[in-house]
Formats: sequence, C-alpha cells, structure tokens
Amino acid sequence: MPATLPPLTFADDLDRAALVAATRDVATLVARREVVDAWDAESSCAGMSVGALAHHLALQPRRVVEVLTAPAPAPGAALVTVDAHYAQAVWLQEDLDGPSNVGVRTRSQQAAADGPAAVDGMLAATLAALDGALAHASTTVLVPWTGAAMATDDYLVTRLLEMVVHADDLASSVGLPTPELPAGAVVPVLRTLTDLAVRRHGQAALVRTLTRPQRAPATVAAF
Repeated sequence: MPATLPPLTFADDLDRAALVAATRDVATLVARREVVDAWDAESSCAGMSVGALAHHLALQPRRVVEVLTAPAPAPGAALVTVDAHYAQAVWLQEDLDGPSNVGVRTRSQQAAADGPAAVDGMLAATLAALDGALAHASTTVLVPWTGAAMATDDYLVTRLLEMVVHADDLASSVGLPTPELPAGAVVPVLRTLTDLAVRRHGQAALVRTLTRPQRAPATVAAF
C-alpha cells in the first residue's frame, strides 16, 4: 500500500540560480547541430518531432518568466503543494491520446514549424528576462493552466522537472549524451520523482528497486 507522506514543498528552499544555469544548458542543447539537422524527424517522445520536443523544452523556462511576471494570487489564497499539483494534473489522468496530451503535441508541432532559429530566439529572450523575473517574483504565483496558486519555488520545481526530463528526451532523440544539469536543478527533481514514486507504488517497491533488484517490481515510474 502506498506510503503516507507529508505534503511536498520547496518553498524558500530552492537555488533559483540553478534554474538560470539549467536554461543556459537547455539553450546549448537546442542549438546543437544534431538537433537542427533532425528537426523534422521523430523524437524519443512518441508523436513528437525533434523540433516539437525542442520547442516544448524551451517553453518551460519561458513559462517561468510569464508566470512570475503576471499578477500574484489574491492574498490568503490556498496553496497547492508539488505533490497535489501532480495528483490533480489532467495530463497524468489521460493516456497519450487524451485531449491534454494531444494538445501539447499539436501546439508544439505548430510552433516548431517556425524553425530552429525561432526557438533559439525564444530562449535568448527568456535568458535576458529570467534573472529579473526571479529577483522580483512574489512568494506565490498563480498557475494559469490549472487556476491554482503555488509557492513560487514549488512552481519552479515543476518547470525544472519538465526541463530535466525533456533534456534527456531531446538528447536521446539525436544520439547525444544527456546534459549534466546543475545539482541545484536536478536534486529537487529527483526528490520530486522519488516522492511521487513512493506515493504511487509504496516504500517497499522503491527500496527494492534501488537495493534489491531481485525482488523489485517491474516499474516504480513516478508517472
């Protein structure tokens, strides 16, 4: 039976500079010749071209700037923690052909049609605005596609998770090594994935996978 865990939050406990460094790493990956040359080829994510995946990856830090510079939630708004954010995520309750997942692929494919230079330009504009957005961010943000309020650091972890996972997807799509993103970006993501895996599969499943593969279940996927 899945373990009962306390709410997962990173409020006031995140190295925000690591997000900037990770965004630079993402920009370097997206600009690689291997990615540009394979732009229209199928990626490691079923139903997405390499270009669509590159755009979706680049969009994550862009969403940080957009959300952090939008009006803050009303004072006293109830906050959704990281675990609750994923428990309520519509895309996780659907299969790959569900409306939310199809919508992501469709929008990404349409945006990728503008070509690699457009994605590079989006990342350059994001990097130019990111430090200021982080420095002047309120302590809470409103996530527009869910309507929920989150602690700013918790929201940032959800974008870091997307960046870490999809950087690996993109690199594997074109035969490149997975970028070594900063520890300040990766550690919160690993903590989140571990927490979600335990909630989904239980403590024993994760412990056995990490230490006793002969007794491990077939999967402890967080999603």
